[in-house]
Amino acid sequence: MSSVAVLTQESFAEHRSGLRDEEITGGTPEDEAYIPTYLEAFPPLPEKGAPGEKSGEPTGAWSKIRPIKASVITQVFHVPLEERRYKDNSQFGEGEEAKVCLDIMQRTGAHIELSLAKDQGLSIMVTGKLDSVMKAHKEIVARLQTQASATVTIPKEHHRFVIGKNGEKLQELELKTATKIAIPRPDDPSANIRITGTKEGIEKARHEILLISAEQDKRAVERLSLEKAFHPFIAGAHNRLVQELSQETGARISIPPPSLPKDEIVITGEKEAVALAIAHIRAIYEEKKRKTTTISVEVKKSQHKYIVGPKGNTLQEIMESTGVSVEMPPLDSGSETIILRGEPDKLGPALTQVYAKAKSVMVVEVSAPAWLHRFIIGKKGQNIGRITQQLPKVHIEFTDGEEKITLEGPTEEVEQAQVQIQDMIKDLMLRMDYTEVNIDQRFHRHLIGKNGANINRIKEQYKVSVRIPQDSERSGLVRIEGDPQGVQLARRELIEMAQRMENERTKDLIVEQKFHRTIIGQKGEKIKEVRDKFPEVIINFPDPSQKSDIVQLRGPKNEVEKCAKFLQKLIADLIENSYSISVPIFKQFHKNIIGKGGANIKKIREETNTKIDLPTENSNSEMIVITGRKANCEAARDRILAIQRDLANIKEAEVTIPAKLHNSLIGSRGSLVRSVMEECGGVHIHFPSEGSGSDKVTIRGPAGEVEKARKQLLQLAEEKQINNFTAELQAKPEYHKFLIGRGGANIRRVRDRTGARIIFPSPDDPEQELITIVGREEAVRLAQKELETLVKNLDDVIEDSMVVEPRHHRHFVCRRGQVLRELAEEYGGVAVSFPRTGTHSDRVTLKGAKDCVEGAKRRIQEIIQDLEAQVTVEVAIPQRYHRAVMGPKGSRIQQITRDHEVQIKFPEREESAGVEPTPQENGEASPEAEFVPRKCDIITISGRAEKCELARAALLALVPVTVDVEVSYDLHRYIIGQKGSGIRKMMEEYEVNIWVPQPEQQSDVIKITGQVANVERARLGLLERVKELQAEQEDRALRSFKLTISVHPKYHPKIIGRKGAVISQIRKDHDVNVQFPDKGDEQQDLITISGYERNVEEARAAIERLVSVLEEMVSEDVKLDHRVHARIIGARGKAIRKLMEEFKVDIRFPQPGSDDPDRVTVTGLPESVDNAIDHLLNLEEEYMMSVTETETMAAYMKPPSRGGGGGDADSGAPAKGFVVRDAPWNAPGNKAPDMSSAEDFPTFGAGVAPKQMSAWGPKKF
Repeated sequence: MSSVAVLTQESFAEHRSGLRDEEITGGTPEDEAYIPTYLEAFPPLPEKGAPGEKSGEPTGAWSKIRPIKASVITQVFHVPLEERRYKDNSQFGEGEEAKVCLDIMQRTGAHIELSLAKDQGLSIMVTGKLDSVMKAHKEIVARLQTQASATVTIPKEHHRFVIGKNGEKLQELELKTATKIAIPRPDDPSANIRITGTKEGIEKARHEILLISAEQDKRAVERLSLEKAFHPFIAGAHNRLVQELSQETGARISIPPPSLPKDEIVITGEKEAVALAIAHIRAIYEEKKRKTTTISVEVKKSQHKYIVGPKGNTLQEIMESTGVSVEMPPLDSGSETIILRGEPDKLGPALTQVYAKAKSVMVVEVSAPAWLHRFIIGKKGQNIGRITQQLPKVHIEFTDGEEKITLEGPTEEVEQAQVQIQDMIKDLMLRMDYTEVNIDQRFHRHLIGKNGANINRIKEQYKVSVRIPQDSERSGLVRIEGDPQGVQLARRELIEMAQRMENERTKDLIVEQKFHRTIIGQKGEKIKEVRDKFPEVIINFPDPSQKSDIVQLRGPKNEVEKCAKFLQKLIADLIENSYSISVPIFKQFHKNIIGKGGANIKKIREETNTKIDLPTENSNSEMIVITGRKANCEAARDRILAIQRDLANIKEAEVTIPAKLHNSLIGSRGSLVRSVMEECGGVHIHFPSEGSGSDKVTIRGPAGEVEKARKQLLQLAEEKQINNFTAELQAKPEYHKFLIGRGGANIRRVRDRTGARIIFPSPDDPEQELITIVGREEAVRLAQKELETLVKNLDDVIEDSMVVEPRHHRHFVCRRGQVLRELAEEYGGVAVSFPRTGTHSDRVTLKGAKDCVEGAKRRIQEIIQDLEAQVTVEVAIPQRYHRAVMGPKGSRIQQITRDHEVQIKFPEREESAGVEPTPQENGEASPEAEFVPRKCDIITISGRAEKCELARAALLALVPVTVDVEVSYDLHRYIIGQKGSGIRKMMEEYEVNIWVPQPEQQSDVIKITGQVANVERARLGLLERVKELQAEQEDRALRSFKLTISVHPKYHPKIIGRKGAVISQIRKDHDVNVQFPDKGDEQQDLITISGYERNVEEARAAIERLVSVLEEMVSEDVKLDHRVHARIIGARGKAIRKLMEEFKVDIRFPQPGSDDPDRVTVTGLPESVDNAIDHLLNLEEEYMMSVTETETMAAYMKPPSRGGGGGDADSGAPAKGFVVRDAPWNAPGNKAPDMSSAEDFPTFGAGVAPKQMSAWGPKKF
């Protein structure tokens, strides 16, 4: 007897995937008792053939698996010389052909290779995916091969078959033949199709189009008009006859559906097939027309649907069984006449079936008050569901507002359902009652309550149903249904609630809309707190789109008043906290105010409890806005100003100017005060807010400029008091710089002569041509006259020339004519033209206003004098300092060139230089023997001799110096800070480089390198930091006091508390650290407290007091049925936490899977434990009643067993699995693998050493 092995069906199915059934079974009969062999079930893979064997004939079942086609193909085609579009082969691979191929490759993704044959023809190899190769082939033919064209004529009605669905056939044809095919539009009478491409492609396309046309020539379309009444006989029952006819003839037959009033039957297909089908259809029609007769019967319209049946199936069944067609009148007609058409001997049985179907279903109406309908249906359809489960063929329909129930279905079942529903109605009428009460509609939502709280409480309390009409119904009638007593009680309560609401008060609060969102809070959390505080008051905020400030309160009078006072106080706090001031801070100090990572600004915000907004980096604004309480805002402002004062020589002065003059001093859109600020080096002038009554005007900025601004403001104020007169005049913006003059020289002369103040528009002003003159009337008139004369002269354009030696020309035109542009800006847009290079002319032409031309000529002469007096001075500064001297983006050098009107040139960097000599400190020149300047150290300064010397001194002042600061080595790591943050902050703040020695050097010297002033500030800052660190070390020593206390480990969890709450409070109250022993420690009872000595003593006393209380506590077990545990605990433990807080005890429930699931442990003071246990037992008794009731109901509600009961005794036994014969593990000496063995079936990552060889071969790991 052969041995067998058991495998799972899934495993066998996986191994057989891809093979046909007959190959697996090996031709044996398919019998359930047949057991396949192991080799049949799991055929081996074919072995690699020996050399010389034919590889083209694979053996075994695996040979039947279809090979996977390669996704990449290669296509080669040839373009003859005479058809090449580009025949210039002098530079093959570099001409137009190569460019075209490159473009096609980029567009299609295919790879193209070109080669030239001996006959100068072009061989093209295209590689890629099939779609890409076809597209590339089409483009290559169109662009590299000369194009011909031809026309082919086919019948117009065949054109659509050439195009195909959505043009797919045409696209395929174009790709296949690499041609362009143009088909005339439907409205074009022409039948000619034009083909463009190569000769070969045109022939292919022509052939394909003619084939399509020839195929369509063989097809025909015929339309037969036959009486609609005979269509069912042609179609046959369930359309079987027409389907058989289509299969037999190969023609497609389309019969219109019964609902469509058309007599035409359409037949399409091959001409012969169509003719054959027409002959068959005509034969059926003639036969039925000759043999059939009709009878008419009257059947109630309501019963027609039962004769038709679902989707007309009943009519088809009658047709199939009797061969009679039943013609039904349209559903929308009032006719009740049904016509039966068929052979006379078949009409009787058909009529019998029609009457049987009509009477197979009965419709009954049961009277029931509309308000009872929902009780008959029951909760979630429970009541009516019991009837429909017993009588599934009965359809029960309830109609809203109608006092009837419609039953429809088989006669016997309908009668049973009718009796059951009538019994249910009688029972409900005895037990149920209803009443209606009229309550004003405006109170309805208050009756319902928030989220239905009020109405749900009434429903549960009185076991009634309350129907409140929708707002759209505009009805005040509230209907109550349920137990008669409950209905009356609910009615009384609803009426009382309505009367109470009539006595409510409504109050409107005026609250600025900008505060609404703040009062409501994010996701409504803040207003929820207010509503919880005043639950009887309804607070309504207006919709944001209404732009209304009215907040409405409604509720009992006293509660509304309390809520209004609370909200008014809240609003007053918000108004107080919304005070805002703007602080002007020089832009360069904003980064210092923000601090590293926002540390400074964050600290100010937290300590002053204010909101501080800074302008963006790319903004021109210098204003920092502070919002919060007035006192806090002022404190924050003082701290920000203090930072600015510490960083620069900033002075603040106050000047007293009468408040009535402030607006006139500020000027239109701030123009007057802005001109003073710009003239005085960008100082900030702050006027008090309007209406404050203060006379104090604050000026802040560099000391010298503040004094200058103070004098100007006082002078302006004096002028305003004497006589305040203003005039305006227009001048082109390009004239403004000339009118102002270099450094304001021109405008200052006018001001000095007339005493008037002249204000030019800022770049942001909309009126760029408007110049404002302010002062005494006579002074203003005089200044206006002077300026008008100047402007008039500027409008008179003249042309003049001057002589400039050619050697100086380059200076004016270099750097893209920068000097000429500056001249044009400064002198009213004057145009200066130098002769072209190579003309050897010294004549320079100037064109513009007379005064501007004269001014420009003078300036050119000054420049020439500077050039002739120009000297070159060399400054030797070691190359390693050049970057520091230049400053960020060369800013320092640019400043020196502007201030001293010189040119500074740095040498090329010497990258290959060896190790540089030791840096010199303090910027002092080294003795010549030690420092020999190299070429890369020499900086060249060009300009006037005296200015070059000043620039040289300025450059040397920028050379960094280095100082040593003695700092104890122990403090170095604190100065460096976490990840170097401390040292980086100091370097950024003082703009120096700080070098801290390596730890292995154990050196106390810290080096500071930078500019002299910065180095000194950094040195002082470092020493200050050292003092702070030393103070911190002393404090750490005081905080390191430690003390241990012995407490039994069982009390440790209680001392720690829930989520560490108790111990966290002790740590916070006494500012100490409390350490509990780790699990592996020997002394598990020792708790370590560290901190200040006094705080440690207080913390120890607190823990000892806590332990003494814990020692008095007792633990008792109480048996509570595990089924009520969840209810006692409550949602997310809310109920049990409340209970523990109330009785001051700890209650522990058993873990899932516990040996004693009913045991609950209560811990606390003896009296509290007894009270808590009594309460728990009462809760158990209360909840157990509900649990028992629920389980009893669940037993009745359980669905019937799906198994249907009974069955074989071994039906629950495991499946036999899949069985094979002659498995390798059944051979003598082998055994089946043990599935529970980790050796035969090792887990991933767990290597097991093999013990022996098995039938499966050597194990591999």
